[in-house]
Amino acid sequence: MNQHELGRGIALSVAASALFALMSGYTKWLAPLDGLDIFAWRIVWTLPGALALVALRNRWPQLCALVLKLAKTPHLLLAYAVVAALLGLQLWIFLWAPLHGRALEVSLGYFLLPLAMVLLGRFHYGERLDGFQWAGVAAATVGVAHELIVTHAFAWPTLVVMLGYPPYFMIRRRLNADPLVSFAVEIMLIAPVALIMLFARGSFAQVAPTPHLWMLLLPGLGALSTIALASYLRASRHLPIALFGILGYVEPVLLVGVAVLLLGEPFSMRQLGTYVPIWIAVVLTGVHSARLLMRERTRRATLPMSEHHASAEHETVAEEIERVG
Repeated sequence: MNQHELGRGIALSVAASALFALMSGYTKWLAPLDGLDIFAWRIVWTLPGALALVALRNRWPQLCALVLKLAKTPHLLLAYAVVAALLGLQLWIFLWAPLHGRALEVSLGYFLLPLAMVLLGRFHYGERLDGFQWAGVAAATVGVAHELIVTHAFAWPTLVVMLGYPPYFMIRRRLNADPLVSFAVEIMLIAPVALIMLFARGSFAQVAPTPHLWMLLLPGLGALSTIALASYLRASRHLPIALFGILGYVEPVLLVGVAVLLLGEPFSMRQLGTYVPIWIAVVLTGVHSARLLMRERTRRATLPMSEHHASAEHETVAEEIERVG
């Protein structure tokens, strides 16, 4: 994995975490819509954003080819339906939990998710962890254990988040499709279900008298969701699964900032026992990422001139293929 690809993956992951955190505060402006309505509207408005990204990245041929292939290959269509269902479940619970008093349980799931991803990378994909990664995992484990001991909040929303994402990424990697094209197909598969929900719940009539909702805020939610999800999914292809998992700690830390600064939720001294170890894990992750970039830069600087030229030529060809493809 070259320095450019690694740096891009880290930047995409951090940007996605920041946008997801912003989205949790954004929902407060969408009253009187409830969690299910917000989820359905999010899907409806994410679809045009996803298709626009496909057009901007010149991915229409790949999208059309994949849709045609799905129409002719039932088992592949079933695999994408499973992936879309797993994604839809996560998108729904992210918006549903804060409106139903289950935010703590879902947040704990996001704390546990990076641990699950790191363990998946280590024991399923055989990825090796260095000292900083193990230290980050240990620090995060202390924080998560403290939260479990104090709140006993190991409920089903926690398990949905912690255990739902790993198979989603595993199946996605097996499908080995372009991340943006695959994301667009997944949203296309969820969109009919979302439209049925909106009609059945009378949500169209509910937002009609409030132009600022259907003209500004809901399209804005779709744009925010599209950019965040596309960045997150693309990061998953650029990074080793263990590093991708550890970078997941950035999001719950930012979610705490949004909850305290934007939503006005109290932050007690007791919670420091959970968040201080998590923040330490984030710092260790940052150090690990910086070390990876420096190591790759050093390796490239010490390559023999002919080898360096061949490597640069290979990357240029790869980037050209990506740009054209």
